[in-house]
Amino acid sequence: MFIIETYQLAILFSVITMICWGSWPNTQKLVARNWRFELFYWDYVLGILLITVLLAVTLGSNGSSGVPFREDITGAGRAGLFSAFLGGVIFNAANILFVAAIAIAGMSVAFPVGAGIGLVLGVVTNYIAVPSGNAIFLLAGVALIVMAIIISSTAYKRLSAVKNEVSTKGVILSAAAGILFGFFYRFIAKSMYTDFSLPEPGRMGPYSATVLFGTGVLLSNFVFNTFLMKRPLEGTPVSFGDYFKGSWKDHAMGMLGGIIWGAGLVFSILSAGKTGFAISFGLGQGNALIAAIWGVFIWKEFKQAPPGTTRLLYLMFACYIAGLLCIMYAKS
Repeated sequence: MFIIETYQLAILFSVITMICWGSWPNTQKLVARNWRFELFYWDYVLGILLITVLLAVTLGSNGSSGVPFREDITGAGRAGLFSAFLGGVIFNAANILFVAAIAIAGMSVAFPVGAGIGLVLGVVTNYIAVPSGNAIFLLAGVALIVMAIIISSTAYKRLSAVKNEVSTKGVILSAAAGILFGFFYRFIAKSMYTDFSLPEPGRMGPYSATVLFGTGVLLSNFVFNTFLMKRPLEGTPVSFGDYFKGSWKDHAMGMLGGIIWGAGLVFSILSAGKTGFAISFGLGQGNALIAAIWGVFIWKEFKQAPPGTTRLLYLMFACYIAGLLCIMYAKS
């Protein structure tokens, strides 16, 4: 199977993950006006499973390193299979809340709060489990990103005051999603052997783990999203019949969003083989920076903000960039 051999390539894959995880919500934004996120989300989870399986039977089944995907997944123990599956369930619960927060409060708010909290918890939990990298640089990076979250919240309060609407629900959903985001990655990491070229009894390689993760996401969606369709956070209930009324564009955008996010996950897991799980997850969660750029400059979510807000946004970007550089340097 294909694995990453150098730290430099691992950093590149982590940056690609950051871009993927920060850009996929644009697919939901493109159809959000006429297509409920609960319906969008069914195609999204299908896209995640599709890309993880596709990469497993291609990259994960060719090459001289490690164990090919089919042999690897059939030799995995129940504990490893369950751990990766559970990671998918936890992620799905978080992401449904997160997509709802994007629909209610916008990318510029949901990402700094949700992804920021997820980054802090994820880096800490993964570092405690498998210490890798300089703790001082990691903590400095986390501190800078916490500062970026605070600045982002301040900018949003200024915008809310002008628009005379405060989406408290959007902020709460983002925070709840962030807490769950902080733990799903640890369960995937726990299911895998640390050195991807040296299999361990009962554990899995990166491709098998991500396929089990995608399976957990899809199956749990029949519980989480079905409940949300019947009891939506906003708007009237929707049915499975409504899903089949969507256009090809509606379904394609959902599938594309899942493919983009799922590809980012596989790249993140592969990069963890060289950077360590804490650093790989931390860099991937820089998606908040990418999403904020989309939200501010493309979707113009702060165009009605009062004077001085732009300076806060640029300060937020600076803190995020500095924090990510600290995390990146932690193992250089």
